[in-house]
Formats: sequence, structure tokens, C-alpha cells
Amino acid sequence: MFSLKTLPLLLTLQLHMQLSKAFPVSSESQQEKNLEVVQNYLQKFYHLPRNSYAFERKNSASVIVQKLKEMQQFFGLNVTGKPNEETLEMMQKPRCGVPDHAEFLLTPGNPKWKQTDLTYRITNYTPQLSEADVDAAIEKAFQVWSGASPLTFTKILQGEADINIAFVQRDHGDNSPFDGPNGILAHAFQPGQGIGGDAHFDAEETWTKTSENYNLFLVAAHEFGHSLGLSHSSDPGALMYPNYAFNEPSTYALPQDDINGIQAIYGPSDNPIQPTGPTTPTACDPRLTFDAITTLRGEILFFKDKYFFRRHPQLRSVELNFISLFWPSLPTGIQAAYEDPYRDLVYLFKGNQYWALNGYDIQQDYPKHISNYGFPSSVQAIDAAVSYRTKTYFFVNNQFWRYDNERQSMDPDYPKSIASTFQGIESRVDAVFQQNDFFLFFSGPIYYAFDLNGNRVTRVDRSIRWLNCR
Repeated sequence: MFSLKTLPLLLTLQLHMQLSKAFPVSSESQQEKNLEVVQNYLQKFYHLPRNSYAFERKNSASVIVQKLKEMQQFFGLNVTGKPNEETLEMMQKPRCGVPDHAEFLLTPGNPKWKQTDLTYRITNYTPQLSEADVDAAIEKAFQVWSGASPLTFTKILQGEADINIAFVQRDHGDNSPFDGPNGILAHAFQPGQGIGGDAHFDAEETWTKTSENYNLFLVAAHEFGHSLGLSHSSDPGALMYPNYAFNEPSTYALPQDDINGIQAIYGPSDNPIQPTGPTTPTACDPRLTFDAITTLRGEILFFKDKYFFRRHPQLRSVELNFISLFWPSLPTGIQAAYEDPYRDLVYLFKGNQYWALNGYDIQQDYPKHISNYGFPSSVQAIDAAVSYRTKTYFFVNNQFWRYDNERQSMDPDYPKSIASTFQGIESRVDAVFQQNDFFLFFSGPIYYAFDLNGNRVTRVDRSIRWLNCR
């Protein structure tokens, strides 16, 4: 599902000590808030026991550490057993209310519907969308699953349906109360009699059919996965990943991880051609290539399809995020990017358009056309870009242009051949960024370190080294 009791004093003190170590500069009130976030999250989603007797033994601290490690491992975080900053950040993201523990509501044999022709009924509607919009979102959400399996779904207006859909709030009688706006968005129950299969949506959320707030189609499609017997996936690109992230509904394709899951329960689709879906890039895949790379205030962002890997400077940790999670209005498949540190802006390019970011905020009046840089009309897309001192270099096919950031115009006598100026860079450039007087050129799964002072390539290695892979 997209989803306080006080812990005994002993557990509270132990968590307080851990948080004090993790956040030495935090105020006492902030530590109290962090403590509440940790205990609530682990209780709701990782079966941290609430009853006091479980913590009156000497191993109580190890139970907390074990649950934190379990949560960190599920989300691909550094497994420390400590409630550090990245762990708390993950705990505060909007999500489904179903626990991540694989055994949640699973009875022996893994419950599934005996029949493949299922009915559903919408028992009430949200006033934030028209009934027609709600009907369309729900129907499309079921189609996501019927397209990948032999299942069919029929809406009924009265009588007992297999799957009942309702908008409810706070305590609504199923022992899984909602928490108001944000936080837990919805939840659903595994197949079975009575409440089995039913999906509940928090009526206090702002439901939309756009990228604003929470898109009903996306949340419903996730919840119906639970209604059909699927648990949460640790694949951040999967529909069954517990945290909410926007994806454009009009072009939505069920990821392969979810196709594999639903077919493992109900068998292949009845279609003669079996569906295939997108797969999530993995950091240490030796075949991994990047669409664009840029620095951002010390971080390095590696763009790939609808995702980006975010490498933190101090922690050296790498996390994978949806582009839409940070910038819902940006397109997927960013083709080039660079940082202008003097203006504190990052520019992102796709096709003949570009956007400017200040930190993680898209600037107004964008996108703009790349002709503003002075490109001829024959240039309709940029392969890669990088800024160094007062110049920005744009790479297109086997040539590059040099732009003067101060004069805001192209330098004369460009374009020039990439190979003649950057000797050793013979292949097409997919991405490039600058670090310590080096240009780091990425071409396919390989990167080249080009020394700007010595004008030569000094290192060639696999691109995934930058994602902390051996």
C-alpha cells in the first residue's frame, strides 16, 4: 500500500543515542522529530514491535539496528544500521501504506484470484476530479495489468465486486488509518474474501491527472498490483516500488520487473506477442552508458533515460532517482548538460530546447531554443556540453563549438574537429563534465580523462567507476 504508539522508554533512549551520534549538530527538538519519524516508519513498514516486553531484554538495540539495516538494504542505501541523513530523507518521501516486508498479508501458497475475470466497483469519488476522470484513471490502471497477463477487469455499478475502490480518510475501519496530506497515499489488500483485493485512497490527498501533487492513475496502478497479489519491489524503476514518483501517463509502459511479477502469479498474456517493458539501469552494469552528465554544486548527476544517478561529493554514495521526482516538467532522455558555476546555473538539453536550473529549481521562461546560443539551423540536438572557466564547449557528432559565456556569443572559427583538438577522443562523445582541469569524456561504456594543461588523454577506464563500481 501507499501508506503512534509510544515506544517504551528503553527503546526511546537507545534511538535517541543513535540519532545524537548521527546528527551531532541537531537541536534536541529536531532529534525528537527524527526519533518519531524513525520509530513510526519502522513500525509501519518493517514490523518493529510496538509491545514493551520485546524491548526489556538486552538485545533491544540490535533489533533497532537490524530493522534499520533491513530498510536501508531494501532501498539500496548504505547499510549502516544508523538513522543517517539519507535514511531519514527516504523515510519522509510520499509512499504506499503497504509494508515492505515480503511476508505482509501473504498466507501459505501466496494468495491469488482463482478466476481471471475480475470485477471492480468504485464506491465513492474524490471531489478533486470529475467522475469521468476518476473512471478513466481507474480503467487505465487496470489495463496496465490486463495487458501483461490473462486477467480482465469489468466495472460494475452495484452488487459485490472482487475489488472495491474507495476514497476514505484517517481511521476508516481497517486498522490501517491514513495520516492526512502527503505521507501515506493509499493502500490495498491481497486477494481474498471480504476486504481482500480492496483499494483505499486517502481522501485528504490532492488527486490529479497531471504531474501536480499525486497522479491518480499511477497510484491506482500500483495499488492494484497489491490487489492482484504482488508485494513491493526494491527495483526503483518498478511500478511496485513503494515510493511515489511521477511518470507521464500517456506514454506509460509497465516495467519488465512488474511484468515478470504478474506473470509469475497468473501466467503469460493471452496476446500472441508477449509484452516487454523498460528495465531499470543498474549502477554496476558493465554495459551501462550515459545520456548526459553534469556537476551541480559539488554533486555529479549522470542522466540515463528517465533516471539519473546522483553522486554525493563527501559521502561518495550514489543513488538512483527518477528525473520526474525532482523535475516533473522536464522530459526524459536528457541529451546534454553542463554547469555554469559563476551563474550558479545548470543547463539541460534535449532536441532543440534547453532548460536552466538553479539548484533543483527550474527557472522561469524555459524551455528556450538552442538557436539562442548561435547554432546554425542544421544543429537540432546537442550530444554533450561542458563549461570551463569562461567558455562552454558543445559537442555535436564529430565537431564542437565554443561559446563565450561573458560575451554570450559563439567564438569565431567554430565548429572544429573533436579529434584534432582533443587528441585521443576518436569516438562520438555521449557525455562530458569537467573536474580539476580535466575533461572527462564518456563514449559508450568507457570514459577518457583529458588533461587540459597537457592536452592529452591520461586515463581510460570503465564509465561505471564513477558510480563506485570496481
